[in-house]
Amino acid sequence: MQLKLYNSLTGEKEIFKPILEGNVGMYVCGPTVYSNVHLGNVRTFLSFDFIYRTLMHLGYKVRYVRNITDAGHLTDDGNVDNDRFVKQTRLEKLEPMEIVQKYTVDFHKVLEMFNLLPPNIEPTATGHIVEQIELTQKLIERGFAYESNGSVYFDVLEYNKRGLNYGELSKRNIEELFANTRDLDGQGEKKNPQDFALWKKASPAHIMRWNSPWGEGFPGWHLECTAMSTKYLGEKFDIHGGGMDLKFPHHECEIAQGKACNDTAPVNYWMHANMLTMNSQRMSKSTGNYILPMQLVTGENDFFEKPFHPSIVRFCFLQAHYRSVLDISNDAMIASEKGFIRLMEAIKVLNSITPDNEKQSGFDLKEWKKKCYDALTDDFNSPILIAHLFEAVKFIFALNDGKETISLEDLEDLKTTLHAFVFDVLGLQNIEENNNEKLDQTLKVLIELRNQARKSKNFDLSDQIRDKLLAEGIELKDGRDGTSYVLN
Repeated sequence: MQLKLYNSLTGEKEIFKPILEGNVGMYVCGPTVYSNVHLGNVRTFLSFDFIYRTLMHLGYKVRYVRNITDAGHLTDDGNVDNDRFVKQTRLEKLEPMEIVQKYTVDFHKVLEMFNLLPPNIEPTATGHIVEQIELTQKLIERGFAYESNGSVYFDVLEYNKRGLNYGELSKRNIEELFANTRDLDGQGEKKNPQDFALWKKASPAHIMRWNSPWGEGFPGWHLECTAMSTKYLGEKFDIHGGGMDLKFPHHECEIAQGKACNDTAPVNYWMHANMLTMNSQRMSKSTGNYILPMQLVTGENDFFEKPFHPSIVRFCFLQAHYRSVLDISNDAMIASEKGFIRLMEAIKVLNSITPDNEKQSGFDLKEWKKKCYDALTDDFNSPILIAHLFEAVKFIFALNDGKETISLEDLEDLKTTLHAFVFDVLGLQNIEENNNEKLDQTLKVLIELRNQARKSKNFDLSDQIRDKLLAEGIELKDGRDGTSYVLN
């Protein structure tokens, strides 16, 4: 199997060739922990969790690094009022590191709730100040950066003069960058309006500050990822991922910093997850079209008629390709819940199937597995994989109804493969609710009453039980091994 993935840098699907055969180095930009992680972030991290799981399932040894941004500006203006950590410390009357700890814990709790695997390494920006200062010094020594009034900036024009191409990822050019540059406080410190900060001088009002060769200050946003990715994955590594919104300027700056420092492109494959919308509109606090992940799970919101289990949310998210815009709505969540329940019921039914080695099955298991792996290796196409899984679901219910047969060997293969795709690759979890056992026992009583009615030839009562259960979304299935039920 050849894995193909879409490279944002070239705009094409490419055959994946790792630097070290059988191994993958993957870096994904993590959260800025000054507030609760929002649902759009969850979509991005869940997409790369699926990619991480797929790579491991395909046999790669993966070193997955995802950072925590716990310091610094997301802009270059130097205005303390635009420092998100400072804003939040004032709002909540807490120390900066209390804010960091509070929202890092929230981030981990939310991702664990959605069954995301932790990365192999989760470095923080504040834990790598020394490395960021060293990189800045190296860029100055190589003529790609300059100090100005205690701050240090990357010289974009100098970078381009040396035959390099700032804007290659986002497909922008220097002239456009000139035209689109806004007037910012501190702009006079720069040689060129498009230069970006590597280190910013701290004003007296700044709480988070560190000593440096240029005075007290703090690192620029873009520098931390270059420092941490190269430290743990090397000067050149396989995959760098993040949200589509990070392509420019963040990832563009990372490419420039890496090339300027090490004379090589830092990453072979750039991957970007698309955005999440709700009710066909962009999610935004200002418009009120906004919901936190926990509110979707608890049902404490005005957009959805009921709470949804995290695994159902995960299933919904994976029904869209990671590069496609995903729109969630009440109807979409209800449909995902029905599909999820049917998938889990099929897995449960499969465990009770009796094999038949005498008859040939009409289901081509080998071809089905090939189609599933073709979907996985075609740029991690989760919606196509799920569609193929439901082909197997249809076959499983046909087996249960006695309309199909399967050999013992194929049955064991189907069980193993389905389990791997559903639980290991998609990362879904079977919902174990407290009332499941009671529901199961109640339905067994009703099925027994119906069976007694049929034996007594009271078909009106038998049909009444069946029809009333069906009206409530519970379908009774009469098979060779007795009667079972399916939640529709």
